[in-house]
Amino acid sequence: MAKKKPDERKSEVQMTFPESGATAGPAAKKSVDDTKKPAEASTARTELVALGKSIVKNITAGENPKIELSVRGLSNVIYDKDSKTLTLGDKTAQRFFFNAAHSKKFLQTVEVAAICKTLLDVQKHASLRDVFYMAKRTIPNTKINLVDEQKESDKAIEDLEIITGFSRENLNVNANKMGSVAGKVVIEDSGDTIDWSKLGSGGWSIPSNVENIKFKKVDAKYVIYMEKAAVWERLHEDRFWEKQNCIIMSSQGQTTRGIRRLLQRLNTEHKLPILVLTDGDIYGFYIYSVIKFGSISLAHMAEEMAIPDVKFLGVTMDDIIKYDLKRHFIKLTDQDRSRIKQMQNYEWFAKHKDWQRQFKMMKEFDAKVEIQSLSSKGISFISEKYLPEKIQNKEWLD
Repeated sequence: MAKKKPDERKSEVQMTFPESGATAGPAAKKSVDDTKKPAEASTARTELVALGKSIVKNITAGENPKIELSVRGLSNVIYDKDSKTLTLGDKTAQRFFFNAAHSKKFLQTVEVAAICKTLLDVQKHASLRDVFYMAKRTIPNTKINLVDEQKESDKAIEDLEIITGFSRENLNVNANKMGSVAGKVVIEDSGDTIDWSKLGSGGWSIPSNVENIKFKKVDAKYVIYMEKAAVWERLHEDRFWEKQNCIIMSSQGQTTRGIRRLLQRLNTEHKLPILVLTDGDIYGFYIYSVIKFGSISLAHMAEEMAIPDVKFLGVTMDDIIKYDLKRHFIKLTDQDRSRIKQMQNYEWFAKHKDWQRQFKMMKEFDAKVEIQSLSSKGISFISEKYLPEKIQNKEWLD
């Protein structure tokens, strides 16, 4: 690492984090791919073929064709206190072809599996939207479409992740790009060398599949992930990443899987602390929860995405008082209040005094605030005072 000039040292926030407690990621544990180790190494394609063969076996035996998979949903999600992540339990369900309640989902799963196998055969990738249109057709001799909405094909892909043990990215299905990153990092992507510090005002656009990216140089003390792209643009224009020797990353709202995986790789492979910056509302708190523990709907992917030692930087309810943001309050809706109550009861928050205090304060305020309310203190207040002071003083929630 190059020696820093004296003036550069002064501008940096000194970070001292505990050793990473994350147990996920390729550098620390088995990935989803490694859990499948039969006589010969399993691949996404062989698992899809095995699914097809099992259905053919049912048919040739005169049995009702079936697909067995783990139950997805809160009733089968377990909070693992050791790894501090959400995982799927051992409840399973069977989906039968000759069952009025199952037949359409059965066909959707088989059709999407066939599409994924074709993508792997020809070594091409498709978007979630592409897969929807490839699957959307009328079932012969009926007026029924195999899929009517994209959420149906999306759910079939998630089912295939559970059935095969491979992520949708391994099935050659990608989502839209919805993130930007900047920092003193050099990577290799599809044979191209890319320097995150030299990509202009837009930064590097984060793809949905970051598995094959190779890190050639990582010079940073920590990563700040922010919910708002507008906040990222402010920090990027102010060269926050350069002054503080960090990486700044954003999406627009909820994190994409590509972003979560990239954050986890930086955390596990390069031991970089991850700080989360969101609006001061229950949905911002949820974004943090998903990054830290994993999501209920994707509990089967927690091993490749959850980051147990991530910290919540803000905006906290305490910031509202400290920085006099009450005049920027936005009144809570009934939906907000219901969500607060729901999150308070999540096992991973229920016994956490600091987080219970945040929920209580939000309910007492009966209001929320946006990150951009900090701009009332000055256009660069967030980059010159708010973030440097909070990080220097370690004012975050675990």
